[in-house]
Amino acid sequence: MTAAAATPDAFDRAAERVADRVNPIVVKELRQGLRTRVFWIFFAVLLVANLFISLVAFAAADEGGMRAGQATFIGYFVCLAIVQFFVIPYSAYRSMSREAEDETWVLLTLTGLGPRRILAGKVLSFVLQGVLYASAAAPFLLFSYYLSGIDLPTIIAALAVSVAYQVFLVAIGVSVATLAETRIVRGLLHFVLLGLLLQGLGLGIGLTVGAAEASRKLLAEGVFWLVSSAILFGMVTTGLMLFELAAARLSLATEDYARGARRWFLLQVVGVVVFFLWGYEVSGDLEVLVVGAVVSAAHGLFAGLAVAADRDGMARVHWLEGRRWSLFKPGALRGYALVALCLLAAGAVYVALGLGAALTNPGEVGVILAAPAYALISLAAPQVVARWVPHPPSQTALMVRVLAFGLFVLSVGLPPLLGELFSKPDDVVINVLNPTIGLANIARGESDALSLVLLPWGVALGVGAWALAALRRRDVEPLA
Repeated sequence: MTAAAATPDAFDRAAERVADRVNPIVVKELRQGLRTRVFWIFFAVLLVANLFISLVAFAAADEGGMRAGQATFIGYFVCLAIVQFFVIPYSAYRSMSREAEDETWVLLTLTGLGPRRILAGKVLSFVLQGVLYASAAAPFLLFSYYLSGIDLPTIIAALAVSVAYQVFLVAIGVSVATLAETRIVRGLLHFVLLGLLLQGLGLGIGLTVGAAEASRKLLAEGVFWLVSSAILFGMVTTGLMLFELAAARLSLATEDYARGARRWFLLQVVGVVVFFLWGYEVSGDLEVLVVGAVVSAAHGLFAGLAVAADRDGMARVHWLEGRRWSLFKPGALRGYALVALCLLAAGAVYVALGLGAALTNPGEVGVILAAPAYALISLAAPQVVARWVPHPPSQTALMVRVLAFGLFVLSVGLPPLLGELFSKPDDVVINVLNPTIGLANIARGESDALSLVLLPWGVALGVGAWALAALRRRDVEPLA
């Protein structure tokens, strides 16, 4: 009798320990999400649509259709993708946006969980909803395997990648929701997110359909696994970095909010280099290194801008705490230095491998040399210009990003316009600082173009040093 009574008590204590360890936001959001009319409507529609597709596929199989399995799989996946790639990320955005509209975010922070745990609970709750949808669709996807025309590894890979892609889109939705501070900006971002999700839905369906149609041919090739691994790595790390950036925007000045995003950015830089080195090892083609240098430079500019653009005044709180020179502490100076060092290190790796082909392929090696310089110019220039414009400290990060976009557009569009006035739109001298035409001129391998590789590097080092001085005056000198 005592042992029988002790067993329920042990289970109760174990359940209480599990409940204490689970993020309470996950339980709250999941229970709330499962009770909504939207969840049950789309869940029922998904089952009914899959049942209808199954009946049609079964009839087609009886008539001797040899590719019924592949077409059926695509039909099932499209139904699941609409829910996973559009409905759930949009619901995550609306859930986070309502916290700002109803002014309930302050009440959540009073629980002591912190922005990171609150956002993690919201993201995980919507990911679990997506897993429920995928679990309901899994038997139908398995049924398509028995109709022939598609391999079982393709079905399993599609389910796994769809969950990772859903995490990426949910992170985008939550991150976009944290950007809005006013009603006007919130309305604008609402339409921007709808456009992004529609494009993401089309891209997810298109890539899955293409992989399903060529699955048997692609699975035996090493390039397929290289590209698939790179895409999966990019989705997961980008989603996690967006999540950390959203948590950083909602954190207080006294919190160590920059560490997570900068670590994921550093991991992405290493990952991009490793994947292109893998591709160079497989193909042995120098063009892989050229593309890798350009992609690393573009990643360092656009992803690094989110790391380097920080709020004014925040670094002063952390500068004298613990490891003073840690690049993972808050502050635009540390963020900019981290991104610049990553660009230089990645460029050095590509140059070290491609320098031996300088005599036979001078244009391609010139692109490898010049790509990091253009990224450094586009990264440093907005940091300098933003310090000239009087503005409240809270607007600095947004202003730096807006200025970076504007200056990049000017650097691409203004030189060809000036060249048209002199009937030389592709002139080497006029477009020497143009990141698109300038690289194209260098890629041609012309002697005068290759000699101008030094000019972008001179400008990059000068503007970069100027940006470091401006950021140091802001972050460090007030403490002296």
